[in-house]
Amino acid sequence: MSGNSEPIVSTGWLADHLYDPNIAVLDTSWHMPADKRDAQAEFLAAHIPGAQFFDIDKIADASQGLPHMLPTDEMFATTMAGMGIGNETRVVVYDAKGLFSAPRVWWTLRVMGVTHVSVLDGGLPKWRAEGRPVEVGEPGKRRTNLFQSRREQGEIWSLSDMRRLVNSGGTQIVDARPAARFTGEQPEPRPGLAQGHMPGARNVPFTQLVNADGTLKSAAELRIVMATAGVNPAKPVVASCGSGVTACLAALALAVLGNNQTAVYDGSWAEWGRDPANPVAKGPAT
Repeated sequence: MSGNSEPIVSTGWLADHLYDPNIAVLDTSWHMPADKRDAQAEFLAAHIPGAQFFDIDKIADASQGLPHMLPTDEMFATTMAGMGIGNETRVVVYDAKGLFSAPRVWWTLRVMGVTHVSVLDGGLPKWRAEGRPVEVGEPGKRRTNLFQSRREQGEIWSLSDMRRLVNSGGTQIVDARPAARFTGEQPEPRPGLAQGHMPGARNVPFTQLVNADGTLKSAAELRIVMATAGVNPAKPVVASCGSGVTACLAALALAVLGNNQTAVYDGSWAEWGRDPANPVAKGPAT
């Protein structure tokens, strides 16, 4: 996977580097439909100075009928160039919840060829709580840059990849959905999906990876969370969730623990759970 920058940066670091010429900041906020929040409207009301809005639902491949799937190479390259982002631009991504959707864009940028990308720890809530400045309205346009998509295909797992894994084993599956959805006790928020999880998966609810203030837990705490779930961070992992968003928070946590090769099942449960032919387990992980 591309990238040699720290996966997480602090608000203090960003404040010190906010106006560096090679820094680009992206507001990557996204909310579950049930939240009834308009991420772009909130961006226009207040965002980190110089930030641009990255809409994971619009910068996506809609041809598969699944939510916010990775964009095509051409779409992504055009979007990055238009945002003034080149392959070597240092990008910092954040969201309005602290740590929720930003890791999805962190993963997307990395697998699509951005060399230096980090997540702002604590996101916009921490930035504002510290009294740091915000801007309102449309952001200023950056000078167009050159970007070449370099998709890291091995870090993007498909339905066929997951079917082979469930049948044969080998790579650990981390499911970042809430425990009640993993066990099948709670229905999925998207209609028409099976309840339960992929056989062999381990449950690491994304909420266990973050502190109450929206910052990522310490490495020591993350190791305990992973160990409790039966996950070895030193071995290969593919992460999944409801639609490929919080799976990337699990990938971010694993990157902090030194596992930079965590793959993500892009279709996640939105794809797996809609096909009755796919096996489904219920109850706790076994």
